[in-house]
Amino acid sequence: MNLQRKLAGKLLHCSPNKIALDPTKMSEIKEAITRADVRRLLKKGTIRRTPDQGISHGRYRVALAAKRKGRRRGAGSRKGAATARTPRKTAWIQTIRAQRAFLSRLKAGNHLTTPVYHQLYRKAKGGFFRSARHLKLYVEEQGLIKK
Repeated sequence: MNLQRKLAGKLLHCSPNKIALDPTKMSEIKEAITRADVRRLLKKGTIRRTPDQGISHGRYRVALAAKRKGRRRGAGSRKGAATARTPRKTAWIQTIRAQRAFLSRLKAGNHLTTPVYHQLYRKAKGGFFRSARHLKLYVEEQGLIKK
């Protein structure tokens, strides 16, 4: 049987371990001692190659469902620095846009005078405020909102 497996493996370009022999036709397989004999049995389907074993996607699907729910985002799951996940520039753009939107709302609502608006705008641009909330706190503390 090893000879037939080896010959079939060479013909199918695979390992002899991948060869499946039909248990009902063992006597016929035993008689096959040439490549031509084995080729004939391959054509008949008496000897065949077992299909390759795939990789299960089950665990991946479960993990993906969890990720979609917002899980698996803790410190232990992260690779790379914080700035690799959100670059400094992107973070800056988000904060400055929020601050400028807040300032423009105040200006549109006639709560700020033009010079005060420009002063706050420049401070925001210079990175003086940590966030829009910090800007709001500063405006309230300094009493810059006109009545």
